Amino acid sequence: MIYKISRKKWLLIIGIAAVTALIPVVLTVFELITTEKDSVVFLENYPTSVGVLVLLYYLLLFFLGVFWFVKQIILFIRLNNEKSKTELLHLKSQINPHFFFNTLNNLYGLVEMDTKKAQELILKLSDMMRYSIYEGEKDVVSLKDEVDYLTNYIELHKMRYHKEIDIEFNSQIEDDFKVMPLLFIILLENAFKHGVENLSENAFVRINILTIENTIKFTIENNFDSSESTDGQPGIGLKNLKRRLELVYPKKHTLSFLVTKNTYKAQLILQQF
Repeated sequence: MIYKISRKKWLLIIGIAAVTALIPVVLTVFELITTEKDSVVFLENYPTSVGVLVLLYYLLLFFLGVFWFVKQIILFIRLNNEKSKTELLHLKSQINPHFFFNTLNNLYGLVEMDTKKAQELILKLSDMMRYSIYEGEKDVVSLKDEVDYLTNYIELHKMRYHKEIDIEFNSQIEDDFKVMPLLFIILLENAFKHGVENLSENAFVRINILTIENTIKFTIENNFDSSESTDGQPGIGLKNLKRRLELVYPKKHTLSFLVTKNTYKAQLILQQF
């Protein structure tokens, strides 16, 4: 945005504009009076030095105007970048509570039923919290670390469920790839929340992540109970994901969804920076 101009600056601008408009009028009127002619050519009867001074004045105004305009553009870009960084930090801060609140909620019931399993779950959860807090604050992380984080998430959920879940996780990635942290976890969490959670049997989640040239392709598919009513509106997590992608991967990402009768498929394609 362009910064608000103060009253003093407005008065200065109005004053300069008035002087600029009056200069040719005053000089021409004075020339008409002194030469007693009906018409004159501007500055025709003035010394060359006067013409040079007038020309320098207008050139100075022109360059000052260009300088001010460029300064406004730089200021706009700087403010826009600062706004984007602030918004991105805010979006990242929403991820941890959103995920850990759900997990701790489930952990509460497990403590009474299976203490040993609850202890293992707490340790696994602490590892994930450590990653989310320290790695999640970085601009980019290793894709391998992000895949390990997803694996830990899956293992954590396997520990707390008392039903069979068919989970396939296929990873074919190159070690040197980087990615913004905590992107894929939102799609994985949705697969468990809206699929596995609501199915008593035959639940499945299929995940594929691979790197091709300079592209990361993440695909996740899960089944769900079609009888469960939904409002059709994206949740906080998906809104968060879409906005973060817009900020960090503008025109360098594709996020698509395919919903059939009882199957949900999401695909995220990222181009490397």
